[in-house]
Amino acid sequence: MDMSEKQVAFKDPSRLIVWIKYLLVLQVVLAFVAIGSNLMEYQLLTDFQNGVYFSQEMAVADAEANDKRQQAIAFLYLGVFIVSGALILKWIYQSNQNARHFGAKDMSFSPGWSIGFYFIPIVSLWKPYQAMKEIWQASQNPADWSVVKVSSILGIWWFFWIANSMVGQAVFRMSRRAEEIPEIMNVNLVSQASEIISIPLALITWLLIKNVSRAQLALHRNGDSRSEADEISELEPAN
Repeated sequence: MDMSEKQVAFKDPSRLIVWIKYLLVLQVVLAFVAIGSNLMEYQLLTDFQNGVYFSQEMAVADAEANDKRQQAIAFLYLGVFIVSGALILKWIYQSNQNARHFGAKDMSFSPGWSIGFYFIPIVSLWKPYQAMKEIWQASQNPADWSVVKVSSILGIWWFFWIANSMVGQAVFRMSRRAEEIPEIMNVNLVSQASEIISIPLALITWLLIKNVSRAQLALHRNGDSRSEADEISELEPAN
């Protein structure tokens, strides 16, 4: 038997998804904060470009205050993103294991590869989606998962994930070569686009996690009920 097919104990996702929910909510809050901060920065850059400042000292002071604010928000957002990302990957790993626990056979993606493909260039554009699709299907009907229709939630989730990744890459590349005020203003606008996209991404990610977890918890409860019924029938004397 392949290692990935070995029976594993069910991992209750209840506590994990509570933490994920809180962190995703915090991500949304920070995204709105970042949008507001970027708007303030854009106004500052506009004032620089239009020569509003008559005092160089005041201009330097406002620029330094802006940089400190932006850096603080960026570090906080990055920290929340890393922690929530790690917990979501843990959830994906456990959800894949749980699907196997319920009897799903011949799944193409092991628990390890269901998260490993996120870190491999090129294939990360579609493999993680396929792995999540398997988890969704196997969580609905482990005995015959391959014929299960997939919810539109998955397609929407993956669209926003790819869009957010592409815009994030654009921000990174543009910021490395931005020196003049117009270039920095363009980076600012693309950053705002990234933050706007991250809001529906967080919301649809939570819907995806909630639906899969709910299905797996229902399977677990039904399994426990059947086990108890079997134990009772074994204890009852035969007629």
